[in-house]
Amino acid sequence: MSGELAVLVGTAATLGFVHTIFGPDHYVPFIVLSKARGWSVLKTSIITVLCGVGHVLSSIILGFVGIALGIAVFKLEGIEAVRGDIATWFVMIFGFTYFVWGVHRALRKKPHRHKHLHIDGTTHSHAHEHSAEHTHVHSAVSASITPWILFIIFVFGPCEPLIPLIMYPAARGSIIDVWIVALVFGGITISTMLGVVLVSYFGLSAVPLRRFERYSHGIAGLAIFLCGAAMKFLGL
Repeated sequence: MSGELAVLVGTAATLGFVHTIFGPDHYVPFIVLSKARGWSVLKTSIITVLCGVGHVLSSIILGFVGIALGIAVFKLEGIEAVRGDIATWFVMIFGFTYFVWGVHRALRKKPHRHKHLHIDGTTHSHAHEHSAEHTHVHSAVSASITPWILFIIFVFGPCEPLIPLIMYPAARGSIIDVWIVALVFGGITISTMLGVVLVSYFGLSAVPLRRFERYSHGIAGLAIFLCGAAMKFLGL
């Protein structure tokens, strides 16, 4: 490995880790949705990795298209910026929609008491809720499309630091170096995403949150919306 390539690989690994850690949108949606939807650790890991692959691969493909067409790096960064805006709005819309659905579900699930009068004049009451009777079909549908929505959002989400990293070796005509840099950046990004998600997954499993369980979907939606807002207004 040449000195220049070693520097590029080290930079790619560092940027892959830093841009993931400082981008809560890379892991918060998986953490809160896995808790709210009761995903297993295997399902959480698979969804996280697949979304990470889509996230990185879309930028790699864009970079290779730019290399093939001879598009300047600043033009590719402009395209990435547009993709970033689209992804940000998708995150905010998805988070807000999920928040509204979660609050509505929590209100429907609130237990209430029914009184029953018997023929002999005695009465009794019992707690009852209607959510199980009416929302099971909708819950199943939303559970099946939620991972796909996340995947689409992450495909639109750009890896801004990757484009200049791969354009430098491309300008020198070394496609192998381009692939090495891209794979290192992608591997570190996805590994960091998965690591943060799993640490949080097992950490939250040890925290008693049963009293908030009814509001878990609403909390998840709010957290995702706030991630999108942080991306939009704080540049995270």
